[in-house]
Amino acid sequence: MSMIFRFLSCFALLFGNVLLLQGAEPQRLSRAESFLGVHFDFHAGPDCTEVGKNTTPEMIQKIIDMVQPDYLQTDCKGHRGMCSYPTKIGYPAPGIIGDPLRVWRETTAKNGVGLYMHYSGVLDMEAVIQHPDWAVVGADGKVFNASDHMQGATSVFGPYVDLLLIPQLRELAGVYGVDGVWIDGECWGTVPDYGEKAQKLFKEQTGFAEVPKSKDQPHWREWLDFNREGFRDYMRHYIAEVKKTNPEFQICGNWAFTDLMPEPVCVPVDFLSGDYSPQDSVNSARISARYIATQKMPWDLMAWSFTTVADPEGRRFKSADQLSREAAVVLALGGGFQAYITQNRDGSVDLEKVIPMGETAKFCRARQPFCHKAEQVPQIAV
Repeated sequence: MSMIFRFLSCFALLFGNVLLLQGAEPQRLSRAESFLGVHFDFHAGPDCTEVGKNTTPEMIQKIIDMVQPDYLQTDCKGHRGMCSYPTKIGYPAPGIIGDPLRVWRETTAKNGVGLYMHYSGVLDMEAVIQHPDWAVVGADGKVFNASDHMQGATSVFGPYVDLLLIPQLRELAGVYGVDGVWIDGECWGTVPDYGEKAQKLFKEQTGFAEVPKSKDQPHWREWLDFNREGFRDYMRHYIAEVKKTNPEFQICGNWAFTDLMPEPVCVPVDFLSGDYSPQDSVNSARISARYIATQKMPWDLMAWSFTTVADPEGRRFKSADQLSREAAVVLALGGGFQAYITQNRDGSVDLEKVIPMGETAKFCRARQPFCHKAEQVPQIAV
């Protein structure tokens, strides 16, 4: 018996050494099991001519060492529609040096840290510039919606999803081996679409002869519900298609099935998430967490590590105490926590901005055994 044990022990030791020699990667947590992360993005645009110049394994390693996260989320395509990696599918930023996404993937994988992409879905200005027929059409017949931040909204009834979004998600999953995607600019970026295809489908499905142009006209509610179901079908379609080729790829729509889209989960997303208000953060997190916790899904919420309005002394960046207070609201309801830190225009990260999140991470980890995946107990107070 002892000889067999010694043989098995030697075999295990030899097998383990072989794995080390082959560079076997530590196992990464799924998003459902993850608790703590950091989000980076910078919405690459025409001004980004040196993306990747300062993205190094050493920089990423320092982030991991400072925070000890379960996952990182980093930029790959923002609302402007230009990619911050050398995509073969979409539209890369004007200047990309090397392959920064490969650097992020290799360094995170070596540390057993998940890597998720910040990817703008419905909102994609470059796609609309290149293909105006992919865009949402407003009630006035114009391609662009009047609101500036909505310029570049693609139609969920059009070819964008099949010709760009699905192939690009497959590129991220298959070529780069990233763990998943946090799709931004989706449910909150969708607007009623008055394109020919959408109007034709609405009339066919409802039997109505006219499409309302405002809430004062008949069948306005039916028109909004039609567009909402169109968005749900769009999500179902791309998730199903990506899962056919990359079943382990994990997908989330930012704010889908949360208090910003308050309805039962009817699309097979892998987790729920959203980035709450950078200003009234604690109250915003309280409301969102209360709702999302009832959905019985893996979930997290994202704090902004800065405000968009400076305080009287000109400060914008939040302290570790501020971030910890925001995190406490989320953790108390069983969710995971992440914080948003901006990237420089070349895609690198100012490590000074990561320091408060490193301290906040210690606060979170100390409470993880008691809080993560905790469930609410229904109570009534009179």
